Amino acid sequence: MLLTSILQGLSFDVIQGDINQEIHSIAYDSRDVQANSVFVAISGFSVDGHNYIDSAIERGASIIIAERNIKTDKDVTILQVANTRNALALISANFYQHPTEKLNLIGITGTNGKTSISYFIKSIYEEAKKSIALIGTIGTVINDQLIQTKNTTPESLNLQQFFAAMLEENTENCMMEVSSHALNLDRVAYSRFNTGIFTNLTPDHLELHKNMDEYFEAKAKLFEMTDSWNIINADDPYGRKLADRVKDYNTKLVTYGIHNQADISATDIEYSFNHTIYTVNTPTESVKIKVNLPGEIYVLNSLAAIACAYYNGIPIEVIQQGINHVKGIKGRLEVVYEKDDFKVIVDFAHTEDALAKAINTLRPFAKGRIILVFGVYADLSEDGKQKFNGMAKVASTLADLSIITLDNPKHHDPNVIMKETIEAMEKHNGTYEAIPDRKEAIEHAINISNENDVILIAGKGHETTQIIGSLEIPFNEREIALDALAAKTF
Repeated sequence: MLLTSILQGLSFDVIQGDINQEIHSIAYDSRDVQANSVFVAISGFSVDGHNYIDSAIERGASIIIAERNIKTDKDVTILQVANTRNALALISANFYQHPTEKLNLIGITGTNGKTSISYFIKSIYEEAKKSIALIGTIGTVINDQLIQTKNTTPESLNLQQFFAAMLEENTENCMMEVSSHALNLDRVAYSRFNTGIFTNLTPDHLELHKNMDEYFEAKAKLFEMTDSWNIINADDPYGRKLADRVKDYNTKLVTYGIHNQADISATDIEYSFNHTIYTVNTPTESVKIKVNLPGEIYVLNSLAAIACAYYNGIPIEVIQQGINHVKGIKGRLEVVYEKDDFKVIVDFAHTEDALAKAINTLRPFAKGRIILVFGVYADLSEDGKQKFNGMAKVASTLADLSIITLDNPKHHDPNVIMKETIEAMEKHNGTYEAIPDRKEAIEHAINISNENDVILIAGKGHETTQIIGSLEIPFNEREIALDALAAKTF
């Protein structure tokens, strides 16, 4: 493709070289550079692409796009832009000929619930015999093939590559989890969304957004990018704030909820440990829905999926079957082991709100203790300390016994993380034991449990690795729990 075509809509200064040339590919990682490619130098959280420009040139990059006034004696073209992340998003969309213009793209954002909603929507669309791809926490799924990705929402170049691959597979719809990082860092810029869904907003990722107002503003960007439907949780205070903001947009506002008036609502809710039955009320009809997951949170998440499908023209009886066909979601209140009243459950809950919802969902069905295994991933800023305090408060108030351990400490000092968590637990008079090694913590919880207890292993859910420093270590909580249970007698 001609470079001039790729650069359409981009503001830039030519530092050196000629823009009238043919380009074969785009890269933002110098290791991916090929001959006659564009290398875009973006600044990451730990790596600055500007430091790899020489390496990119050596590998065959003929065009460099940078934020700095780069000088080199190499025979390459250098373009300077104000924001290389935004530039990467624009030239990627141009290079792949704006594939989202031909896709029905559904974006979902919020602190909790994104993955389960995407599963519900995928199941409904499949029941309706509509092709659908998925991009999210578990990776990217195109034509039932899973592609592992590093981020919930991949970098803009990778996104446009995935969208183009969907079209090649004749996929008409795509359900995408859109993180606040992705919105703030322009990963989804120049993508066209048909529908946006907002779940909720609770404290998380404040190391990037600094405070809840900035976090909200990042999430709100998605709803300026939609052209048909904005579907918003009326039970969430930030959802109501967002609904008030977008009500005058050209995109139609749709609300869903249980406790507040909404366009799509649930009544007559019957909870049990393995499923929930309720009546969904739409503007035209009311039908019974069975969700094969427990708790109010999955009523809300299924309502979001129902609203999306309903307003995208899928019949209610198809929606009903699609929801029912979701038998479970990996790492979301996933029952690892069950024998009479004894249960071991793995859940992704890693925020104060999600942890509270998980424990409150299990409480009515626990005849004995709820033994919680959890760790906190947070930095030591004031906002990070609020997360330690918030999660410890939930654990102290709602669990009978907490086994404090490590989650993904990454580059934070594990000893400091344990110290902060212990101090927060003691502040709230929590009953706890502290075992830094997560495998030992899980094994200990199982060893001390009795036949009436429910063990909740929270924080990692579907993940199969643990990140300590720069190492990503294989770590499967389901297997660890089952191995420990094999040696246990009640």
